[in-house]
Amino acid sequence: MLWVEIGISVVKIALVLFVVLTLVAYLSYAERRISAFIQDRLGPNRVGPFGLLQPIADGLKFIFKEDIIPEGANKPFYILAPAFSLVTAIIALAVIPIGYGFNTTFFGNLNEPIHVSLQIADINAGLLYVLAITSLGVYGIVLGGWSSNSKYSLLGGIRSAAQMISYELSLGLSIIGVIAIAGSLRLYDIIDAQAKVWFLIPQCLGFLVFMVSSFAETNRLPFDLPEAEPELVAGYHTEYSSMKFAMFYMAEYTNMITASALAVCLFLGGWFPLPFGGWFGIDIEKYWYLPPIVFIAKVFLMLFFFIWVRWTLPRFRYDQLMRLGWKVLFPLAVLNLIVTSAIIVFV
Repeated sequence: MLWVEIGISVVKIALVLFVVLTLVAYLSYAERRISAFIQDRLGPNRVGPFGLLQPIADGLKFIFKEDIIPEGANKPFYILAPAFSLVTAIIALAVIPIGYGFNTTFFGNLNEPIHVSLQIADINAGLLYVLAITSLGVYGIVLGGWSSNSKYSLLGGIRSAAQMISYELSLGLSIIGVIAIAGSLRLYDIIDAQAKVWFLIPQCLGFLVFMVSSFAETNRLPFDLPEAEPELVAGYHTEYSSMKFAMFYMAEYTNMITASALAVCLFLGGWFPLPFGGWFGIDIEKYWYLPPIVFIAKVFLMLFFFIWVRWTLPRFRYDQLMRLGWKVLFPLAVLNLIVTSAIIVFV
């Protein structure tokens, strides 16, 4: 049985890697098509029907581009930085559940069916794990900026570190209310606690702070100060080319997926389809495939929201970014925590 469980885990890891990397490739295509629609353009439509093979063409282009290492760069850290950013972004998804799972007798034991969970690792401190791993992603950006031997890259890395410190605190405080209501750090328990009502309703202020902080954590507009093309050429990845350059973008889109999935888990009811009422008596053990469909649909809606905001709002100035983080979001997160704690204790 141990070997069967190990085999199932390996298959789940391979499946998650394949799905995430494929989704990342097509997120870039989706962003270009949506931005073209917003700006009344056509977007990429030449490679394959409706341009659907564009991500393959982009991947081949990156693979065959010349891989340049700048003179004076710290070579080991220069090579490590993009890989570190991408790996930390991917492994954060290991504890995200997308459904209850299912029982199977496929492995031959008819008397004891094996339960296959739709999650790589179910750990009690799953939420803490996601926050810890996603916080490590900034090291890749700082390493890339510092090791490139470029003042523009270094400024981008420094900005990213300052931005993460400013918004990580607000993001952490915004989810304490969710933890207090659910009484657990396990993501399964947090989703199950939303069977009667999504946490979006009692934690609307926390959700607002969480989403704004998520945009800052993923370095997306209007918070893409570490890149800031008009000021810093291309920011922390100015000196990168070929697949190393692509890996930074893959990390950004993977972080978008993680932030979207986390928002769905914490505030949008996980795999529960409506804000009230759970599954209305539907036998989820029999129709085990329904929760993953609902969960993935919500994640796609959140990803569309990320892209929509990216092409709608202008970039903040650096002083505005810091002021918003410390003078607006942080007090709102503290207020949400105080109000939630008071209601739990006294009501």
